[in-house]
Amino acid sequence: MGPRPGQSRAAARLQIVLGHLGRPSAGAVVVHPTTGTISSASFHPQQFQYTLDNNVLTLEQRKFYEENGFLVIKNLVPDADIQRFRNEFEKICRKEVKPLGLVVMRDVTISKSEYAPSEKMTTKVQDFQEDKELFRYCTLPEILKYVECFTGPNIMAMHTMLINKPPDSGKKTSRHPLHQDLHYFPFRPSNLIVCAWTAMEHIDRNNGCLVVLPGTHKGSLKPHDYPKWEGGVNKMFHGIQDYEENNARVHLVMEKGDTVFFHPLLIHGSGQNKTQGFRKAISCHFASADCHYIDVKGTSQENIEKEVVGIANKFYGAENSTDLKDIWMFRARLVKGERTNL
Repeated sequence: MGPRPGQSRAAARLQIVLGHLGRPSAGAVVVHPTTGTISSASFHPQQFQYTLDNNVLTLEQRKFYEENGFLVIKNLVPDADIQRFRNEFEKICRKEVKPLGLVVMRDVTISKSEYAPSEKMTTKVQDFQEDKELFRYCTLPEILKYVECFTGPNIMAMHTMLINKPPDSGKKTSRHPLHQDLHYFPFRPSNLIVCAWTAMEHIDRNNGCLVVLPGTHKGSLKPHDYPKWEGGVNKMFHGIQDYEENNARVHLVMEKGDTVFFHPLLIHGSGQNKTQGFRKAISCHFASADCHYIDVKGTSQENIEKEVVGIANKFYGAENSTDLKDIWMFRARLVKGERTNL
């Protein structure tokens, strides 16, 4: 089924994606192709580029991810697990636990003296690979069975985050600019990398849900840098410097436990949190252990390497010889199968 006369490809894609998201169950979703060149009859297995053969995803789900670069699985992570993650996060905020290597971040508008240690001071914790309770997320069978559809059986957990998007101060700093996650990663191939991002509560446009540009995973890695926002930008919140303004955008309204899996080249971001609550989500980037590291010097990723290495040297007291590969090797953990390259 192609676009109706007068209907742009972007509009057609948006209509199809919104239809997918509105279904009661991602497992039962029926996806119609966005162009007349792809159909159930003509879509052969050898045409799959972004998913691997598996018995978890339906054909419709595979086709949807192939075309759009993301897939939402409803009600995937149990409430009990999410509550445990929330409890551990609160302990970290109160400094009751201090996992090795954990990076605690706060919004650029929050001063050190504004709050006592609490979740109000913390907008994100990342690199929680040494926190056994939070790292359970990366080993949940419910998560890994889907991850394997994209990475294969040898799975590395590469980057972990629990995001606590704060109420916006009025300066719009709670936004996250449109970006591609591959900008931060010195490993390839990109098609064997996937992010799992789980809502820890109801998330919509009011509290800053994810926004994605469907189909942009088919493009290349674009140059990133800090956006020129008047209210300031949070550390390492790089954004794409040039992108097609007319691309269809989809806001992912999610319930607690819903999980979106997306490709590292998919352009995405999130809006400001207009509520008085802190919007929470937990995520992990996974990669096949068969991926390999690359040297990003001389590429568009060199700017983030310099920034990340500078922060790491200060944080860990490391030597100036540290590079992006060293940092990622420190973060990486095998969660399933055998460790090969990474």
